[in-house]
Amino acid sequence: MSDTRKATAVALGVMGVLCVLGLEAAFGQTNAGRIRTNRRPSIMLTITYDNYPFDERLETAWGFSCIIEGLDKTILFDTGGDGQVLLSNMKTLGFDPKQIDAVVLSHIHGDHTGGLGAFVQANPNVTVHMPKAFPADFGQAVKRAGATVVETKAPCQVCDGAWTTGVLGHFLPEQGLYLDTAEGLVLVTGCAHPGIVDLAAAAQRHGKKSVCMALGGFHMGGASTGEIRFVIARFKEMGIRRAAPCHCSGDATRRLMKEAFGDDYVEVGVGARLAFDKAEAPGT
Repeated sequence: MSDTRKATAVALGVMGVLCVLGLEAAFGQTNAGRIRTNRRPSIMLTITYDNYPFDERLETAWGFSCIIEGLDKTILFDTGGDGQVLLSNMKTLGFDPKQIDAVVLSHIHGDHTGGLGAFVQANPNVTVHMPKAFPADFGQAVKRAGATVVETKAPCQVCDGAWTTGVLGHFLPEQGLYLDTAEGLVLVTGCAHPGIVDLAAAAQRHGKKSVCMALGGFHMGGASTGEIRFVIARFKEMGIRRAAPCHCSGDATRRLMKEAFGDDYVEVGVGARLAFDKAEAPGT
């Protein structure tokens, strides 16, 4: 590997850290059964990086990443904070970096972008969708590594059935990813700094369907009981029937949402796999 390629990989990881400061049985456990209805071909979501454990074979670390399969493109959403942990967990789960077609980055923090350098080093033939608000040097480093960069602000189609929410927030711009499923929209968030409710509302406005499930980091680790109960109430008002908080959501959020959603609460962590039936194509 060339010195330039190595330097680019290191630069991507360091840049992310600096910005922090300024198929189921074969490959692992799954809780997909409570989501799937087995009517249509499925979309599979696998958490590849998280600080909450699920599959004991995998390493936990602060950050978030997941892989979405079953659409026209295989998508890596966020890259965690450490590329070696990400690649090791992917290997254990049976993923080859070269099978990823697109990367979607939620926001600039290093626990979501820190693994990108090592990943692109392993597979530069990807399209990286990142908020336009990212530092110019970051995007340039990604391009030097060989990847294609798509800067996003408004909602952006990654492939048929998967869209970004559009970038929300001013102090810390962030986007989520939503998937069109038979039950409704599934919202995936990195940290939800602009607010998990606001990201869900953005997905519903653009997707013109209700969000049936929210998954990922909810940025509620320091939230009070009252604040958590308010979000739960808003979820239910909006028709969000299932919740799968992890990463920065906090133990109290996970406990209170489990109480509130009962069987529709989905326990997730690194290695968890969830399957969703695809939405019917128009005219079928």
